[in-house]
Amino acid sequence: MEQKIPVAPLLETTGPSGDIPSERPVSSRVLWLSIQVVINAIIIGFIARGLVWLISLITNFAFYGEFSIHERGPAGNQLGLWVIAVPIVGAIIIGIMARLGSAAIRGHGIPEAMEQVLTNESRIKPIITLLKPLSAAISIGTGGPFGAEGPIISTGGAFGSVAGQIMRITPSERKIMLTAGATAGMAAIFGTPVAAVLLAIELLLFEFSPRTLIPVSLACATGAAMHLMLFGREAVFAMPEIPAAPGSAMVWYTAMGIVLGVIAALISKSIYFIEDLFEKLPIHWMWWPAIGAIAIGVTGYFAPYTLGVGYDNISGLLTGSLPLQMVLGLCFLKFISWSVSLGSGTSGGTLAPLLTIGGASGLGLGLLIQHFFPAAEINLPTCALIGMAATFAGAARALLTAIVFALETTMQPHGLLPLLAACTAAYFISFFLMKGSIMTEKIRRRGVSTPEAYEPDVLQHIPTSAVMQTDDWQRQR
Repeated sequence: MEQKIPVAPLLETTGPSGDIPSERPVSSRVLWLSIQVVINAIIIGFIARGLVWLISLITNFAFYGEFSIHERGPAGNQLGLWVIAVPIVGAIIIGIMARLGSAAIRGHGIPEAMEQVLTNESRIKPIITLLKPLSAAISIGTGGPFGAEGPIISTGGAFGSVAGQIMRITPSERKIMLTAGATAGMAAIFGTPVAAVLLAIELLLFEFSPRTLIPVSLACATGAAMHLMLFGREAVFAMPEIPAAPGSAMVWYTAMGIVLGVIAALISKSIYFIEDLFEKLPIHWMWWPAIGAIAIGVTGYFAPYTLGVGYDNISGLLTGSLPLQMVLGLCFLKFISWSVSLGSGTSGGTLAPLLTIGGASGLGLGLLIQHFFPAAEINLPTCALIGMAATFAGAARALLTAIVFALETTMQPHGLLPLLAACTAAYFISFFLMKGSIMTEKIRRRGVSTPEAYEPDVLQHIPTSAVMQTDDWQRQR
């Protein structure tokens, strides 16, 4: 039986049986739950900062032989052919951690959090809180082409879940704790509180009500405040101010969204096609990440800019000034290293690679349009912006999250209309090309279905008198 430890006034009210908290005083429970998730968000903010420092420490040691937390990518290394060995060594360590610690550290975090919400009453093993960020730091620090956002979302969700398991609360309240922790982690990394709330609604909560929205919003606001305190106030992805889009450009941006929707679907299908190939290998899964890491090392040798997180690549794409060779490399070589390594079951995120590949695809499409249609009034930085957002919207099926995330990370208000047009078009196309999304396909294959629409609880619309058994009914029997 689960051990239940009383914590704070949140737990004072119990039901008739005395073992499950009553949800009747909803306002007071939301108050105390909100206080708890804010405290959690503060801790998660420091965890996010620590994860970034740990990634930098491992990167500096693995590629430069230095013990330093100074943030720099692996692209400037002078290892030569030895660069191929670095991600392989990191992947072997991750495989051992997954085998001896917990296999749940494999993957990119969000699908695993969704599965726990849907099937396990939002219970995540406490060891994930430690192993997930550590494995992700090793993966990214040794050159893995991932972002820190997936692991910190998973870690924040695990932290919230563990706190909810210590407290004597209901599964629905524990779901709020998990979701608040996960989205607080996203807000802490990117400083995007509104996008984090929308991510919770579109991918984790599957409901829209005050009892969930208030705690999650407060957690995301706190996470964003931690970002301002620990990471700075400037835009995460700095870019030149973009002009308002004329009507003719909107047609091109919408057409680009259609193409990007196809690209998003192909990316998602490719990831799981590669996963299926690894499943057929006659060796234990703990060695798969090392095989996938070969792709990281080889592409990193020929194109060092594909190694590591690559947030600077996203900023470069958004300026529209990267050379064509690098744009093509981020489209294809980054995709190869990321898809093969993620399909192997290593630990890493999906958001940063999707933004990079999508931004490069958008910029490439913009260059093609300008070449063949010189009179088109498109703006190349805008093309990169809608490329990264539309690819995310199409692959993850998170339309509102993608639009608001792009606005919050770049602070470009004139991007709203192009983003709305392109992301909606990409979402529309991917809806018809994919049964699931890059976030849901993994758990869908395990027989876990995710809600596709927000529907009210049917029991709230059935009066008790319609289903109760009266004395007259008993006598008629």
